[in-house]
Amino acid sequence: MQKPLEITFHNLEPSTAIEQNIRKRAAKLDRLFGNLQSCRVVVEAPHKHQHKGIPYHVRIEIGVPDQEIVVSRVPTSATANQDAYVAVRDAFDAATRQLEAYSEKRRGQVKSR
Repeated sequence: MQKPLEITFHNLEPSTAIEQNIRKRAAKLDRLFGNLQSCRVVVEAPHKHQHKGIPYHVRIEIGVPDQEIVVSRVPTSATANQDAYVAVRDAFDAATRQLEAYSEKRRGQVKSR
């Protein structure tokens, strides 16, 4: 990556374990897709007035040449991520899929109708 990884926590205490997990997954993305320019990750928990577990919201913004890829995993009631690690995993899996589609498009490997 050309710019350093940015990790931000909103409405929860910063966790070194979650931060290390994010850094590991971001490094894997950088190895797989070598032309990443920047990566910004926001881990957010809503206000603490909920009765059940806290669903985490993870947003990843990845800067690539000519574009910015944004992955936002907003929890719904059916798919609430009550574990921050699961929310981070799901968001990075979605980012991997979007980066694969982006790289296929750049290489011209997309089927035309």
